[in-house]
Amino acid sequence: MHPNYFLMVLAGLLVGVGASFTGLGGGFLIVPLLLVLGYSAQKAVGTSFLAILVISASALLAHNKLANVDFKIGIVLGLGGILGAQIGPRLLEHVSTGSFKKIFAGVLMGLAGYLFFQE
Repeated sequence: MHPNYFLMVLAGLLVGVGASFTGLGGGFLIVPLLLVLGYSAQKAVGTSFLAILVISASALLAHNKLANVDFKIGIVLGLGGILGAQIGPRLLEHVSTGSFKKIFAGVLMGLAGYLFFQE
């Protein structure tokens, strides 16, 4: 598997705009892209987190310049996320890539439906 690095940078640019605009972190775009490229679910999710780390740091700086960051709440949420981030990969190890695609699509559709019908 030899990805086209120019296309990866372009995809990263689009994900960066989308993630910093919506706050969704970019994984909802990166993971499907990597799955289409043939990555296993486990490798796609892990690689996505590395990309998200870089994108999130940059987005944090940009949002902070605009005074759009509540550091106290962000840190408290992050502390809980530390524990969850240790549990998630261990659960994912027991899920096939095919099942993961269905679960991932279901989560995205559920969130989309919730947001669409919310007032």
